Amino acid sequence: MAKSSADIGKLGAGRPKNADIEQWDIEDEQFWEQEGKKIASRNLWISIPSLLMGFAVWMMWGMITTQMQNLGFPFAVDQLFMLTAIAGLAGATLRIPASFMIRIAGGRNTVFLTTALLMIPAFGTGFALMNPGTPFWVFQVLALLSGIGGGNFAASMSNISTFFPKKQQGYALGMNAGLGNFGVTTMQILIPLVMTVGIFGVIAGGSMELQSASGTLIGRIEAGTPTWIQNAGFVWLVFLVPLAFLGWFGMNNLRPITPNPGTPLQAFGKILGLYGVGAVATVVGVFTLQWLGMWVALPVTILLTLALMRLIPGEIKPNIQKQFAIFSNKHTWSMTVLYILTFGSFIGFSAALPLSINVIFGNMMEVAADGSVARVVNPNGPSALTWAWIGPFVGALIRPIGGWISDKVGGSIVTQVISVVMVVASAVTGYVMMLAYNSTDPNSYFALFMLLFVILFAASGIGNGSTFRSIGVIFDAQQKGPVLGWTSAVAAYGAFIAPVVMGGQIRAGTPELAMYGFAIFYAVCLVINWWFYLRPNAYVKNP
Repeated sequence: MAKSSADIGKLGAGRPKNADIEQWDIEDEQFWEQEGKKIASRNLWISIPSLLMGFAVWMMWGMITTQMQNLGFPFAVDQLFMLTAIAGLAGATLRIPASFMIRIAGGRNTVFLTTALLMIPAFGTGFALMNPGTPFWVFQVLALLSGIGGGNFAASMSNISTFFPKKQQGYALGMNAGLGNFGVTTMQILIPLVMTVGIFGVIAGGSMELQSASGTLIGRIEAGTPTWIQNAGFVWLVFLVPLAFLGWFGMNNLRPITPNPGTPLQAFGKILGLYGVGAVATVVGVFTLQWLGMWVALPVTILLTLALMRLIPGEIKPNIQKQFAIFSNKHTWSMTVLYILTFGSFIGFSAALPLSINVIFGNMMEVAADGSVARVVNPNGPSALTWAWIGPFVGALIRPIGGWISDKVGGSIVTQVISVVMVVASAVTGYVMMLAYNSTDPNSYFALFMLLFVILFAASGIGNGSTFRSIGVIFDAQQKGPVLGWTSAVAAYGAFIAPVVMGGQIRAGTPELAMYGFAIFYAVCLVINWWFYLRPNAYVKNP
């Protein structure tokens, strides 16, 4: 029933900005224009920088491990790729319980606590990096904890989806995710810069000397230069502290979405319990990865997380079981696959690209006098810390545009176009990687290599916006949030898969096989998207 102007005005009269909201009818045009739009916009613009910090802390290991290698930390390349993979595994796994947090604990409570929790891996990583002798297991634990930032995405998207009407789902989710994704680019630009100077003085300890050349956005840094790698962790505290306060005092819980969040402490207990379940499953997944390999570790981790969530006692259990209804909807599964195509590619390549540049272009083939061939250091190799930010920057920048275009022409047609682009670009990228890896002059292939990855990032960014639009149209208000959380959780395993697959194939001397495998997967996605949403008599026509 439509509300009168007087009733709508009463909703905001004398109410603190962060008060729980009892009435919320955003499909009512009058309510949206007079009351809802202002509240939704405020929550969105606090959510975006909080999510940006989540991405930055989650994905920082791609740059940190690259610099650890340049500084001569006593870890093998396998171990450095493993740290990136653990962060990816944790971030993806924590998204599964995080996708249910809003309905149980409320948006304001969730965004505040999950943002505040990021201070733990930020400070811990900075402290651990002060000493090259820090044991490897400490870095493993910190990489796992940084996955909190990855998990936050599911809660953030689920929350924002409830603040905006259907006609603005592409815009709202595209802005939140697209600008939030700039956390990857922010991290890739800021970390190399803050490592060049002791900005925190004696509080953060002294510098170390580079053993191999490194770089920043503005150029190459030669070996022997002092570096403050610990700043890569400490710098995020500068942003996280004020953002946590901003979330607490500026955001809202929506009671129509979260009827019973409880007191703030009770809500925090629910959030920590859900993240605890994800952390246990991640630890099991890490051991399974080491013992049985990635393709066993993935299903074990996902299934264990879901099983543990069903066992949670108390009032959380029936709420979660009710939301598990999304798994009986075939569109949950089709959109999960399509979101792996888009966001999985974006986050996976973001995680794996820096170290891949270091390994492929930091070495080259040398032919000896007797005709034998060996890989040696490339003295003029490009620095990953100078170049790796470009692809994620383009992907994040173009993501809201993907949502906007999809609102105009339909999400599935946009997804189909970018799928074709990604099939071709991935196959060609694999071929170029093979040529560079086996070349006596890999630098000659670097420009083409980067151009192809920028195309992949751009296509995946546009596809992120189009798949969000499709989910917002296909599912109702009750299922939309959990589906967004679930699909983003599974897709986030790209941050785990890509470093493991690309790292393994690079070490085997066949980097092209990883990209050829991705191209085959993209072709499968093309068929799925057509079958469900574009063929004649499709289940839902071009959502």
